[in-house]
Amino acid sequence: MADDARSRAAWTGAGIAAGFLGLAAWLGGALDLWLILAALCAACLGGLLGARGRKAPPLRPAASTGRRGIAEALLAHVPDPVILVDRRTLVLEANPAARALLPALHLARPLSFALRSPEVLDAVEAALATGAPQRIAYATRIPLERAFEVQVGPLPVPDGSGAGAVLFLRDLTSARRLETMRVDFVANASHELRTPLASLIGFIETLQGPARDDAPARERFLEIMRAQAQRMTRLIDDLLSLSRIELREHVAPTATVDLGALARQMVDAQAPPAARRGAEVTFTDGDGPYPVPGDADELARVIENLIENAVKYGGGHVRVGLSREDDPRHGARIVLTVSDDGPGIAPEHIPRLTERFYRVDVASSRARGGTGLGLAIVKHSLNRHRGRLAIDSAVGRGTTVRVSLPEHGREAEIRDQPDPV
Repeated sequence: MADDARSRAAWTGAGIAAGFLGLAAWLGGALDLWLILAALCAACLGGLLGARGRKAPPLRPAASTGRRGIAEALLAHVPDPVILVDRRTLVLEANPAARALLPALHLARPLSFALRSPEVLDAVEAALATGAPQRIAYATRIPLERAFEVQVGPLPVPDGSGAGAVLFLRDLTSARRLETMRVDFVANASHELRTPLASLIGFIETLQGPARDDAPARERFLEIMRAQAQRMTRLIDDLLSLSRIELREHVAPTATVDLGALARQMVDAQAPPAARRGAEVTFTDGDGPYPVPGDADELARVIENLIENAVKYGGGHVRVGLSREDDPRHGARIVLTVSDDGPGIAPEHIPRLTERFYRVDVASSRARGGTGLGLAIVKHSLNRHRGRLAIDSAVGRGTTVRVSLPEHGREAEIRDQPDPV
């Protein structure tokens, strides 16, 4: 088709040239048969030569489109964020991982609109100016704390407009958390295990010495040693559980759990131990089911810890309830409440209750078998489940712990509704 168009253009041009030659000769009074024949021959020769001239190099849009499609497919399958910018730091391309990390990232807009890190932007400028690869640390705080190593390298831009740069963000969150957990585990374990270990060593020395032949003392000491060994077991179990939860805290769960059925199961399991402590646990589930995106084992541990805390430190009548709420900002939520009739908590302690090993009354907590890690486990589990924790308490009127989780399948429905007037 391109050859036909070129041939028609050549013949048209030759005909127009011959016509102009004839017109000029007629106006000058020199028009004759030989001149007309010469003009016709020149037109034919020009048309033939133009049609057989050198062909323009063929365009290859299909090949170019194919290569671009392959490049986009490769980027899409890279698990870490990758961003390509031009010499003006305008975004040329970004893979899905980069768009998920930086929701404000848009093509043909400056990178600084989405990535507000002076260190990273300076590294991009340095790579564009010097052509040398750069490496810089980058961390996010919202919605979760994550750590990245950003590698910036020069890269020729496909459109030929000059050198650009490619940013590769390597996710170091899991490695950093594993390192931090290893250090924290050693420090916390050594601190918390020192007291029961010292007790065990002291009782063993006593049994080997003065109380060797004292049967009543031996039985009493062995019971204390058993309690101290159980305390160490609980402590190690809680530390390991907290470490596992923190390691996966930035990975949202994908399964769906019926929180009502899970709460009923935990209430039934905790009712007998609570009765032995003189407490009663009741459950009101309202209009179920209550589906939430979550990990069943972690959510069961959350409910178990909240009920155990209410029984140990509150006592009396412990009430567990479930309900729904529609939040225009955060979508549909499932709300779990655990209330007790205990002595309550002074307001200065409430902000620190979720810290590791924080206790309002250290002696009382240890006497009741607490490890100081229960609410820390609850907090980190809820962070992973995009949940919220609120504690309402006052001295003399008990404590109410409120947990809200996104309801599965109704988040978009609530967000699409108009805001209330």
